[in-house]
Formats: sequence, C-alpha cells, structure tokens
Amino acid sequence: MASLELLLLHLHLVVCVYLPAPANVTIRSFNMEHALSFTPGADTPFGTLFAVEILGSRRKSWRPVSGCSHLTVGQTCNLTRAFKNPFHHYQARVQAFAPNQTSNWTLTGLFQPLIHTVLGPPDVSVSGCGNCLVLQLRVPTSVVVENLKDVHRELLIHVQRTRDGAQFRLSPHYQEEILISYLQPGVEYCVTVAVKTLFNSNALPSRPHCAFTSPPPLATSDLVGYGVLSAVSISGFLLLGFFLLWSRLGLRQWCRRLSSSPSDSLPRGQMAGAALPGGLGQTSAPQVHKDRSADCLLLEHRPVQPMRSCSERGREDSHIGC
Repeated sequence: MASLELLLLHLHLVVCVYLPAPANVTIRSFNMEHALSFTPGADTPFGTLFAVEILGSRRKSWRPVSGCSHLTVGQTCNLTRAFKNPFHHYQARVQAFAPNQTSNWTLTGLFQPLIHTVLGPPDVSVSGCGNCLVLQLRVPTSVVVENLKDVHRELLIHVQRTRDGAQFRLSPHYQEEILISYLQPGVEYCVTVAVKTLFNSNALPSRPHCAFTSPPPLATSDLVGYGVLSAVSISGFLLLGFFLLWSRLGLRQWCRRLSSSPSDSLPRGQMAGAALPGGLGQTSAPQVHKDRSADCLLLEHRPVQPMRSCSERGREDSHIGC
C-alpha cells in the first residue's frame, strides 16, 4: 500500500510539476506604459503556454491579468491598466502550463510605476522671436495621459550657443509654452529638454532642437568681398570693350590713311625702279594705290599682321619701294 502511494505521488510530480519554469521575467516601463516579458525555461516543450498574475500592495491574493492567461513564447503582457495607481507597489509572476502539466511560478521584484518608469521628453518645437526663443511643449500621446501630466511637474532645459559652445540651464515649471529671453539676436541656439521629478531620475533628454533668434545679418567682410568682386568684374568688362573698340577704329584709320595718300610713296617707288635694270620695279602711282587699298580691305577680314621695316619689305618684294 505504501509503495502504491509513493508511485502515485511520483506520477503526480512528473505529470503536474516538471515543466521548466519561465526565466528572465522582467517589467519594462516607458512613459508610464508597462510591459512584462519573459523567456521559456530550458527544454520547454513546443506548444507550452504561459499565464501572468499580479499582486498589489493593498491586496492579499494574486489575480490573473486580462489578456495574459494564454501567452505563447515571445509574447509580452501589457500591465499598464493593471497597475492603475502610480504610487502603489506591484509584483507579477509567470507560470508555464500544458495539458496536465504546470511549472513553478517565477516572480518579479517589487515595481512602483512612478519610480521605475523611464520618462521620455515632451515633444519640442523651437522658434526665434528677436532676442529670445519660444519653446512649444506637448506631452507625448499615451494611454495614461493624465498620469503623465501629473508627472511632468518640472523641466530641465539645456541651452547651448552654436557659435562658441556657451551654455546655461533652466528649471522652469512645466508649461506648454516657455519663453527663453535675453539672448543675442541673429545667433543660433540649440535646446534640449528633459522631465524632472522628485521621485524619478530615469529621464531621457530630447534631441537638440536648433533655431536662430532672428535671421542672421550678412557679415561686413562678405559685403566688402562682394563689392570688390563686382567692381573688378565691371572694370574688366569695360577695359575689354574699350580695347576692342580702339583696335577696330585704329585699324580703319590706318587703312584710310594709306588709301588716301598714294603720292607719298610714289617717289620712293620711282627711285627704287630707276635703280633696277630693264625698267623692273617701275610702278605707277595708281597701281600702288590699288594694291594698298586691296591690302586694307583684306586686313579688315583677317588678323592684323605686325608692320615690317623697309629693308624687310625690300628684300621680299624688290619692285615696291619704301
């Protein structure tokens, strides 16, 4: 009879108890939203389910959490509505179960929502107002907005000037609009905001939000540089235009002088022609005039060649005198 009872007790332990207990049972909280996570114990059979229960500081019995009685591996349990009072202490536990099998409970430590939650920053926007900045703040959208409004009693504002890194801090009471005065006009500042409470030091600052107090003025050196550059450009264009005009007028005047004074070169041509035997090199005045007029017409349609000396011209063309 005793051996039969021992056998039944052994079967009861094997069937009902020997499921691995859940591990790594943790409550994570951000902005007063709480979630319980866990991992299955080693060698937990496939298809095992999990149940979550909580115990409040003013209750003496555990009670199941709605929506968390048949969790599968990888699921979390939302405890936000179960932890209603942010000042109370709570505890949670998780059990694995299968048909005709259960595990031992795995408990969390004591959890107080207001102290253990991580407070994120409010939504921030920054704009300039001359010699000041205007901060627009908004509580993040959450299921427990009223609790967050109660928590956001005080702010920690960090202001830094971008130009040289000068910085200071402010600790005003929470308001939806905050004015930061006595700043330099036309200068950029970056602002970060965090929530500050008496009960919680787990506050995350916002990312830097940067803005100019007013539109930055142009630097004097930039204005001087633009002015000098403009003056040099205009002067260059004027000189180039004057040079082109002078070159064209000078060429035309030289051609007209050659075409209107053929007699000046006639004696030289006759003298040069007289020195040549057989009458070679004798050139009449109309012929010289005609040749030089043609040269001027050609010069207007081709690049101007440098003038040559009489000796060079005499060597190239001996029948035209200088």
